[in-house]
Amino acid sequence: MRVRHSATTITATAEDAAIASGFERFYEVLRRLTPREELSLTAASTLRRLERSGPHRLCELHAPEGVSQPAMTQLVTRLEREGLARRGSDPGDGRAVVVSITEAGRDAVARRREGRAQALSALLQQLPGDDHAAIVAALPALGRLSDLLADQPPA
Repeated sequence: MRVRHSATTITATAEDAAIASGFERFYEVLRRLTPREELSLTAASTLRRLERSGPHRLCELHAPEGVSQPAMTQLVTRLEREGLARRGSDPGDGRAVVVSITEAGRDAVARRREGRAQALSALLQQLPGDDHAAIVAALPALGRLSDLLADQPPA
């Protein structure tokens, strides 16, 4: 029997810890496979968030990325200067700044994604067919897990 929650804490099982460890190892590999010449990890993550979820208020972007408000303001200034993002006024509150991704920003995200996919493809081709099929079968569950995580406040 798995006991998942106590009154104030969440208890991780050995299986949960193994999953976390596997994700950590895979994340490290994925970071090494990701092209670095164009975007930092935070810039790429911010642009992906804008691509996936649409425009955000500037004040909403810093916490999910784990950076301070001033650091996010500097990042958005750089992305705007490079033509990857655009600032505008919030239609509901003219005092608030809304950040959106530009077509150039979408292109930069797509190039980064394509570079990572090509590098990962070389590794995937070295796996046995059953392993490759298991990874493909896990994609829907991983997508749902990612959706849950995206809805959580930062730790």
